Amino acid sequence: MSLLSNGSAEKLLHDLVAIPSPSFAETEAAAYLTAWMERHGYDDAFFDEAGNAVGVIGSGARQIVLLGHIDTFAGFPPVRLDGRRLFGRGAVDAKGPLCAFAAAGARAKLAADAQVIVIGAVEEEAATSHGAHYALTQYQPACCVIGEPSRWDRITLGYKGRLLLDWRWEGGLAHSAGEAPSPAERALDYWQGIKTYCEEFNAGIGSLYARLDPSVRDINTWQEDVNGVAEMTVGFRLPPNVIPDDIRLQFPASNGATVSGRGAECAFSGDKNSALSRHFRRAIRAQGGVPRFVYKTGTSDMNIVGPRWGCPIVAYGPGDSALDHTPDEHIHLDEYLRAIDVLTQALETV
Repeated sequence: MSLLSNGSAEKLLHDLVAIPSPSFAETEAAAYLTAWMERHGYDDAFFDEAGNAVGVIGSGARQIVLLGHIDTFAGFPPVRLDGRRLFGRGAVDAKGPLCAFAAAGARAKLAADAQVIVIGAVEEEAATSHGAHYALTQYQPACCVIGEPSRWDRITLGYKGRLLLDWRWEGGLAHSAGEAPSPAERALDYWQGIKTYCEEFNAGIGSLYARLDPSVRDINTWQEDVNGVAEMTVGFRLPPNVIPDDIRLQFPASNGATVSGRGAECAFSGDKNSALSRHFRRAIRAQGGVPRFVYKTGTSDMNIVGPRWGCPIVAYGPGDSALDHTPDEHIHLDEYLRAIDVLTQALETV
């Protein structure tokens, strides 16, 4: 067990946030985290074949996987401290939770039969989720914690599913004074059909978690020689019991367009009454909090590993997820330290 100070834990987060690591460019940040774990009592720390930063501590056969992600959303707002608030990309989503994992692993006095595996996964912010897909093949944990912001006193039990549809039309142009629809209008017609379907699906549904939510992720039009081209990506957040393939088949290509799906994940929820959940609730109460459960309208690596590993699973981490991806992304360092204390107790008792 390492006598890791609060100052050392804060420096880890500040230094990691200061290293840009958008999806597909995580190597420098992963190298820093791996070296940090080597210096702070981990029995092994390495890059795996996917590029994930992995730290292993303890020699027991009972694996406890702490699966965070080291990549961030695009953009790099200035890293700065304002009192006890640390600003910077990834401070909340999700280097804050990942660093809390690494610090708690270094502090915890583990049971003899336990082994903690901290993973800073790559490409979580991309539809590929390469890091989680690789980790899925390497471990069979007794329990798993996903590193995502939920605030220090909340436990996330589930995430909605996801589907991305890439629509494309290319064809001969016509004069704008004529009756033929423009490429942009064709894209908007396709989007309107999706929007109408989802509005009808959601009629009478009050819960955000139960709604089918579409969004236009990207739309572009241009001219290639005599042809016009329109491309659009539509994203869906899928509620439980809605299968990505069913939605994909609901919106086929027509009128000369093409459409393809990617990033398909079903919604997934862990067991509210699992032993893992109970240990987190006790640890939150021990720090003076009142534990609460939440379900998120986005996706996480829980959607990938949860169904396959079949073990008790929750998501946990400090930070306000409303700040994810924003120019104002920041975390309060006192909350970060409190989350480390919660995680340390959970690791020692689970």
